[in-house]
Amino acid sequence: MIELRVLTADDWPVWRELRLAALADAPYAFGSRLADWQGEGDREERWRARLEIPGSYNVVAVLDGKAVGMASGVPGPRAGVVELISLWVGADARGRGVADRLVRAVEEWGLRAGAEVLRLNVAPDNARALSFYRRVGLTEAGEEDGEVAMEKALRPADRH
Repeated sequence: MIELRVLTADDWPVWRELRLAALADAPYAFGSRLADWQGEGDREERWRARLEIPGSYNVVAVLDGKAVGMASGVPGPRAGVVELISLWVGADARGRGVADRLVRAVEEWGLRAGAEVLRLNVAPDNARALSFYRRVGLTEAGEEDGEVAMEKALRPADRH
């Protein structure tokens, strides 16, 4: 069974572990580099600050007692829009519905926050992510900073 856990700044060690694993596993999928979060970048106050982005929602998926995935929602560039960022699921948990649950959690948070649109950016050569996001209802909405912008209208009854 997949359990979702909403994080606070005090949960920074859990976020740190997953984020470092994500950046090592899929460096092509994120705007940050692993090296940016190691060495001098690997500081408690920095991890806490990441989880304290104003208006953000940070969630991890726990499977068989182990944190296996993460996602965040942050306020978007305009009213009524929220962004999905930092989605990642560890290799051992892929194909088990974890990513679907994480995306749905961010969608539900967005609805509670009054958003009408969920958006994200994805690298154009990340075919697996593009396919997944299409499957969960996002559609391409143009190009932004060399990435594919995707959006989905949020409706309370939506389910994937």
